[in-house]
Amino acid sequence: MDPVSTNLDNGAMDSEDRSEAVADLGTHLGKLQMGGGGDMLIDDYDVVDEKPDVAIITPDDSPEEQEPEIRADDYDAMRLRMLPKDADLQTDSEAVHTWVIDDWRHLEKKTRGPKFECGGHPWRVLLFPFGNNVDFASFYLEQGYEDGDQKPSEGWYACVQFSLVLWNKHDPSIYVMHTANHRFNAEESDWGFTRFAEVRRLFAPQWDDKGRPMIENDAVNVTAYLRIYKDPTGVLWHNFINYNSKKETGMVGLKNQGATCYLNSLLQSLYFTNAFRKAVYQIPTEAESDRKTANSAWALQRLFYMLQSYEEAVSTQELTASFGWETKHIFEQQDVQELSRILMERMEERMKGTDAENALANMFVGKMKTYISCINVDYESSRIEDFWDIQLNVSGNKNLDESFKDYIQVETMEGENKYFAEGYGLQDAKKGVIFESFPQVLHLQLKRFEYDINRDAMMKVNDRYEFPEIFDASPYLSDSANKYESYVYQLHGVLVHSGDFNAGHYYAFLKPSADGHFYKFDDDRVTRATLKEALEENFGGDYAKLNRNVGVRNPYTRTLSTKRSMSAYMLVYIRESHVQTILHDLSAEDTPSHLAKQLNEEREAAELRRKEREEQHLYLSIGVVTEGNFKAHQGFDLTDWDPDEATDSTPKLHRVLRTSTLAEFAKTLAERQRLPPEQVRLWVMVNRQNKTIRPDQPLLEPDMTIDEAYSKYAGRDKSFRLFLETASQIEEGKPVWPDIQTPNTTNNQPMLIFLKYFDAEAQNLKGAGHIYVKKQCKVAEMVPMILQLMDWSHSPSALSNGLTNGTPSPPTLALYEEIKHSMIEPMKPKSTLHQAEIQDGDIVCFQQVLSEKEALSIAQAGGYTDAREFYDYLLNRKTVSFSPKFPTESERDIFKIDLSRKMSYEQFSAKVGEYLKVDPTHFRFSTVNSTTGKIKNPVKRNANQNLYQILSPQFGTYSNNNQRDDALYYEILDMSLSEMDTKKSLKISWVTEGMSKEESFEVLVPKSGTVRELHQGLQQKAKLDDETAQNVRIYEVRANKVYKELLPDHPVAILSEFAGLYAEQMPEEEQDADRRDFVDCFHFEKEPSKPHGIPFKFLVKSGERFKDTRSRLSKRIGIKGKQFDKIKFAIIQRSIYSKPTYLNDEDTLSEAIGSPGDQLGLDHVNRSKGLGGKGDSIFIR
Repeated sequence: MDPVSTNLDNGAMDSEDRSEAVADLGTHLGKLQMGGGGDMLIDDYDVVDEKPDVAIITPDDSPEEQEPEIRADDYDAMRLRMLPKDADLQTDSEAVHTWVIDDWRHLEKKTRGPKFECGGHPWRVLLFPFGNNVDFASFYLEQGYEDGDQKPSEGWYACVQFSLVLWNKHDPSIYVMHTANHRFNAEESDWGFTRFAEVRRLFAPQWDDKGRPMIENDAVNVTAYLRIYKDPTGVLWHNFINYNSKKETGMVGLKNQGATCYLNSLLQSLYFTNAFRKAVYQIPTEAESDRKTANSAWALQRLFYMLQSYEEAVSTQELTASFGWETKHIFEQQDVQELSRILMERMEERMKGTDAENALANMFVGKMKTYISCINVDYESSRIEDFWDIQLNVSGNKNLDESFKDYIQVETMEGENKYFAEGYGLQDAKKGVIFESFPQVLHLQLKRFEYDINRDAMMKVNDRYEFPEIFDASPYLSDSANKYESYVYQLHGVLVHSGDFNAGHYYAFLKPSADGHFYKFDDDRVTRATLKEALEENFGGDYAKLNRNVGVRNPYTRTLSTKRSMSAYMLVYIRESHVQTILHDLSAEDTPSHLAKQLNEEREAAELRRKEREEQHLYLSIGVVTEGNFKAHQGFDLTDWDPDEATDSTPKLHRVLRTSTLAEFAKTLAERQRLPPEQVRLWVMVNRQNKTIRPDQPLLEPDMTIDEAYSKYAGRDKSFRLFLETASQIEEGKPVWPDIQTPNTTNNQPMLIFLKYFDAEAQNLKGAGHIYVKKQCKVAEMVPMILQLMDWSHSPSALSNGLTNGTPSPPTLALYEEIKHSMIEPMKPKSTLHQAEIQDGDIVCFQQVLSEKEALSIAQAGGYTDAREFYDYLLNRKTVSFSPKFPTESERDIFKIDLSRKMSYEQFSAKVGEYLKVDPTHFRFSTVNSTTGKIKNPVKRNANQNLYQILSPQFGTYSNNNQRDDALYYEILDMSLSEMDTKKSLKISWVTEGMSKEESFEVLVPKSGTVRELHQGLQQKAKLDDETAQNVRIYEVRANKVYKELLPDHPVAILSEFAGLYAEQMPEEEQDADRRDFVDCFHFEKEPSKPHGIPFKFLVKSGERFKDTRSRLSKRIGIKGKQFDKIKFAIIQRSIYSKPTYLNDEDTLSEAIGSPGDQLGLDHVNRSKGLGGKGDSIFIR
C-alpha cells in the first residue's frame, strides 16, 4: 500500500506520512472465498465494539438538477462539493490525504492508515474492513497522537469538518462518500461511519451499474478531506460532557427547578448589571431582624454572592421560597415583565433610608408624557409618568426603530372624535405619547405573544424583528427634553424565548463587560457566544436555507416550522455615557462582610459534611448517656434519645473510628468530663421488650475495638448506645466498682439501680443518681441510701461502700418501680429486690410522703401529689404553641406551654390565662391549618372534649384534615365566652380607595340583632367617623357577584356565618340616588362563568355615552391608565349561558341594559390567582 498525500497547509507532502506496507495477515482473518455472486464469507472474525452511528450525508441529498459528474481523483472539485464552507466559521487549515490499499483481504480486523498532518496535528484513517459489529465496512477519522512521546497538549481539541471517500483506483468515477463534523479531543479521538458501505456490495461484480466493482483486485483508494475551523467561542460542536462553566468562562449558571428558566435569565441579567448588584448589597441584612423583614432581599444578596464566588451552578430555591412560591409555582412559567417590576419595587422599598435609596430609580426609571394638544387653539392636556420598562409591538414592525415610531405615533382627534378642551369646547387635537427622558439602563419588552382573534388563543409572533448593537434613542425624545448628554445606547443583554406559547425555553445572551464578549446563559451552563448568535439568530423570521425541507423541528413542540422558534423577547441597553459606571467591577468592600462570612462558613460546613459522608464507612456513630444527662432528664427512661430539640439531657452522638479501642474511647470521654480515664467505665445498653433502653453489662475488655464491640453488642436496629459510669468512690487512687469488689455470689450480686426523685412541691421529676444494691436486700433497705444520696439524713446504717448491712431506717419515702411508660408500680418495703424482679439498669422513683395539708395545698394549685399521677401527666404531656390571632409586636405573646392531653377546655384555658395574666373565661381558641399556617376553625367549648380531641379530631370529615396537633391561635375577647354565646360572629370586608383596598373585620352582633347593629360594630372596628358611617352600604356577595344589598332592618340571624359581606362608603353621586338606577357589576376573565375580584354597585346615568361612563368607572374602582385601558366592558344577562355583549365608547349604558337583572361585566385578567399567604411573597401571572 502506497500512501499518496496532498497537504493544503503548505502544498508539500511530509515524509512521515509514508509508511511501510502491511504484512500479509490473511491467516488471522480466516478463509475468504469469492462466490459467483460476489458474496464474501468471513470466518473466525473477532467482534469489535461498535462505534455510535453518526449522521450520514450522502449525494442523495443533492439538488434535483443534474450536476456535472466529478471524478474522485479531482481533489479540488471533490472538496468544493463535499465540504462547502460555512460562512459563519473561519477556516484554520485544510488537507487532503489518499490512502492506497492494495491487499484488502489481508488487512487486520482493525487497521490504521498512514499519518498525515493538518493544522499542525497528526491524523489517520481507522478502518474495520469487514465491519465493526455490522455487515458494513466501517471508516473513522482518528487523531494520530500516540501513547508515547507524542501526546496532545492538555485541553487539546480540534473542530474538524471531514469527508471520507472510497473509490476505485482504476475508475475514479466509482466512489462512495460520507461527510460529518466533530470536535476531536483526547477522550473522543475518532469519529466516523460504522455503516460506511455494505461489504457485500463492495465486492459485487459492478457498483451502481458502473460495469466494475468498487474493490477491484483487492485494491481501492480512501481519500480523507479535512477542514479545521477556528473556535472563537470554545464550544463549537461541544457535547458538554464534563463541561465546566467556571473554568471556561469564569462564570457560573443557575439551576433550573423545573420551569424557572425565565427567572434564571432575568436574574443573570440583573446580576451582570453591576450597579444593581451593588445597590442590592447595600440593603441592611446584618441583623437577624433585618433578614426577616427583608427576606427576599437577603435571599437575593445570597444568590448574587454565590454567583460571584461559587465554582458550580447555584440553586434559586432559597430565593423562590422567599417569594412565597410553592412547588406548583416552580412549575408554572410566569410573566417576566411583571416579575421584574415587582422585584424592582420590592428591592426599592428595602433600600429606603439606606445608602442605596433611589439607586434603582436613577438607574432604571425614565419619563414619558401622555398628551392631547389642540391644533387650532393654544391648549394642551398632559401628564408626565415614570416608566421602568417599555413594551414595544413586534407585529407589524421590522425593527426597533419602527416599534419606537409606532409607540409615539400621533393620533388625530377630529370629526365625531373631537376633544373637549376646557374653555374652548370641541376642538381638533393630536393625541400621543412622547419620551421626556430615557434611563441609564433601558429595559425593552418585545411583545412576542399576542392574542389571535381567529384562533381565540394567545400565539407567539415569530416574525423577523431586528435590533442593533448600538441604538440612538434621541429621535424619540420631545423637543423640550434635555439632550445635553448623548442618548446612544449599547446592547448589554438579549433575553430569548425558544418555542411557542404553550411550550418553550428561556435563556439569555449577556455582555458582562463594556468591551468584552457576549456569553450565553442557559440555566446551569455558561458559554461564550458570537455577536451573530446574540443578535441575528434571535431576530426570528424564516430560516435562511432549508434545501427542500418542509421546515425545522421545534425541540419543544416537536412540530416542523419554516420560522425560527427562538427570538428575543426582552432587550437590555445601557447608555454609553454610563456604561463604565453601570458595569464597574465590584470590589471586596462592596460585598457585605457578614454575607461573605456566613456563606463561607456554610460552604466549609458543607465541605465537612461531604468529607464525613465519604469517610462514613470508617467511623461509627455511638450515642453515650452520662450521669449528667440522666440528672437533667425529666421524663421516662434514662433519657430521650430522639428529642425535638437538644437539651442538657440529650445524649451526645460521637463519631468514632471503628479501629479504635474501647479504652481509647473511654479516655476521650473522660477528658471531656475532666476526669481521669480510670475513673470511668462503659456499659452497653440494650433495647428491652418493654421498649425501654437500659444499661445491661459493663464492657470489661478495654482492648476490644469499637467495630468488634459493635458486632457483638449492637441492637437489632443497628444502634450502638453506651452508658458512661463514673466511680463515686476512690480508694488508694483507684476507683471502686461494687459489682467487681464484692465476691461474685450469683444469688446476692450488687446491682446498678438508677434513682429518680419526684418533687411534688416543684412539680418535676429528675434523675438523682445511681446506687448499687444487693439482690437479697429488701426494698426498705434502699431508703437510708437514698437519704444519704440526697443529703437529707446521715443514717449510721449506710456503709461507706454504698452497700447496706440489712438494717433499714424507718421509711420516710414512697418508692415506685418505673417499669415502662404506662406502668409505674409501688414497691413493697418488705420484698427483696430479687422478689421484685429488679435487675441491672432498673429505675426506682421515690418521693417524700406528704402530710394532708401539704397534699391539699399542692392539689388546689393544680399540681400532682402522687408520682404516678405525674407520670400519667408526662405520658399525656403535649407542648402546645400559642400565637395571637391578630399579630402583635410583643415576643411574649407567642409562647409554648406543656399541657396534658387529658385537660379540659377550662383547664388548659386556665394555664394560658396564668401565663398571660388574663381572665381565662375571655379566651377564644382556633385550630391551625398545617399547610398554610392560617386559622382553620374556632374551637367550640365542650365539657366532654379534652385537649387531645381538640388538637387531633377523628378524621370523620374532610374538614378535619390538614390540622396541626401542636398549635392553637388565641384571641382575648372583650367579654366572656358565656356572654359571647349570645352573639353571632360575622366577617365583613371594608373596601376603600375605589375598590382597590380591602380590610377585613370580625364583628360580633346579637343573634337577634339586625344589620343596623352590624353597621355600628363595623364603625367601631374600622374607626369610622359619624359622617362616613352615615353613607355606608353593606351588601352580600356570592360567587364574586352582588347577591343583594342589606338594608338596616335586615335580621342577621338568616345570614350565614361564612357569608361574603362587603361594606363601602357610597360615592357622593350615589348617596341620594334612586336604588332602581343602579346596576350590579362584577369582574370576570374571558368568560362570565369565571368571576373574580370584588363586585360593586354602579349608578347608571340616562343618555350618558359610555366613553364618559368609563371615566366614572375608572374613578369608582380606583384603576386608571394603561391598566384600566386593558379592561373590556360587557352587558351580562342573568342567564347562566348568556354571552357577554361588549360595549364601545359610543354606546349608552342605560340603553344597553335590557332588563333589571342585567349586570355590567369587567373582562380582564385575574391577577389574584394562586396568591399565597407569606408576607414577603411575590406572585405573578
